[in-house]
Amino acid sequence: MGEQQPDPYFEVIMDEDLANNEWPRGLDEVKAKGTQCIAINAISKENFEAFKDVKTEKAGWTLARAINTGVINPSSFLGCHAGDLESYEVFGEPLFNEVIAKYHGGYDVKTGTHVTDMDSSKITVDLTEEAKSKIISTRIRVARNIATFPLNPGGSKETRLEIADLMEKVFAGLEGDLAGTFYRHTTMTPEQQQQLIDDHFLFRGKDKMQAASGYHEHWPHGRGIFVSHNKEFLLWINEGDHLRIISMEKGGDVKRVFDRLSRGIAAIEEGLKKELGVEEVFMRNSSHGCITCCPTNLGTGMRGSVHILVPKLIKSMGFKAIDEFARERGCQARGSTGEHSEVIDRIDISNWRRLGFKECDLVQDMIKCANELSKMEDEATDQTAAEDPKDESTADTSPEPVPNTTDKPKEEPEPAQIATDQSKQDEPAASNEPEPAENASTDQPKQDESAATPEKPDPASSAADKPNEEGATTAGTPEATPSSNEKKEDAPASSSAGDGGQEGGKEAGNGVKTKSCILI
Repeated sequence: MGEQQPDPYFEVIMDEDLANNEWPRGLDEVKAKGTQCIAINAISKENFEAFKDVKTEKAGWTLARAINTGVINPSSFLGCHAGDLESYEVFGEPLFNEVIAKYHGGYDVKTGTHVTDMDSSKITVDLTEEAKSKIISTRIRVARNIATFPLNPGGSKETRLEIADLMEKVFAGLEGDLAGTFYRHTTMTPEQQQQLIDDHFLFRGKDKMQAASGYHEHWPHGRGIFVSHNKEFLLWINEGDHLRIISMEKGGDVKRVFDRLSRGIAAIEEGLKKELGVEEVFMRNSSHGCITCCPTNLGTGMRGSVHILVPKLIKSMGFKAIDEFARERGCQARGSTGEHSEVIDRIDISNWRRLGFKECDLVQDMIKCANELSKMEDEATDQTAAEDPKDESTADTSPEPVPNTTDKPKEEPEPAQIATDQSKQDEPAASNEPEPAENASTDQPKQDESAATPEKPDPASSAADKPNEEGATTAGTPEATPSSNEKKEDAPASSSAGDGGQEGGKEAGNGVKTKSCILI
């Protein structure tokens, strides 16, 4: 029997030279020819040689691991990820500082200060009535990482399991409109999985750019999704960052969506403080703001968006021109079903700036842009633009959950569908297909995630074709506490992950090879 080949959609495949901690052959030629990849343009051979033997303390992250995704995928837009908070400090000079400045409009981490403000009362503008009539749905999300763990690219199976167990306890304390149900990817039933797919909520891995950094290692263990009873407050657990906190609803009440998100973040933070016994539960500092795996999400970690109907504008102006118009106002346009999706009558408008700006100000940017586009739609003619209306942007490859509106085309794919040939950028929330496994009802013992490793889904198949495997626990109600006969997932007691996990703490070249070997 031949050697099992690694799955590029889920497992870390190292460049052959980086696996041996050497400057990649051919990278000089790639740089000379020109590439859009920010990380490849930022890194130099001189700096690589100077820092190649340096490792971070918590995750054992190296410069080779940080740039591997850009070297393996030179067509990617960003091309690097962090393994822990220390990565941004240790590898700031040779890599991350320049990457951050390039992506975040010249922001200098040495002199800049990021200030957070989630006060919805400071949003002083609102959508016009004309704009509101065109808004299908509103969604605002943030990325957060728990300070006592390494980032997931530098983490392990055990750290992911610990995070899921920890969050299950936090969810049990949520009340009111924030209370809901937690589904684990490893034990949800096929019926639960299908409902999450139908609701456009389920995330699945299957992103080569993220996989090359370690996002999807140990899939599907430790992954899960929390959904409030009214389906307007969600959390993704270990999709990429530890937490993706999402508030959304049909229509255009942006302030209400933002207020719910603010309350939700506060409730999650308080729950984590109670469970961990520490005051600072999220990774952040004054220069970088909230710390995330992908440098594009640093700062607020926030993406606020509306889906707006502008069919005449799309026809007369074209998608590219609309996107350029939005970017001049601190926003971006995307296809409503994700990156590179066909644009027919609606577009997704969101803020693209993250670092150095307050959350309330970024939401106002989005509102103002939507108002202007609405006015332009009312004034537009039926003249057809020269370009084919298709989202060809390179800013974001990760669709997000959307309220399941009745006027949405039935052929629209769930957010789980992603572009696998580009890097995760301003919205690194790639969706992925949950793992097929034995059906588990809610009254069955919890499956031991640390033991069996289910077969990964075929990258070419859809989530609808495969059953999933995770029992749900209801949070915010007395039933949220697992019964005494339920088996907890196997995870170590410590949450510090000081060894950096299986992949983060290993020497480059030790169990790591290109194209044919998996990082272990």
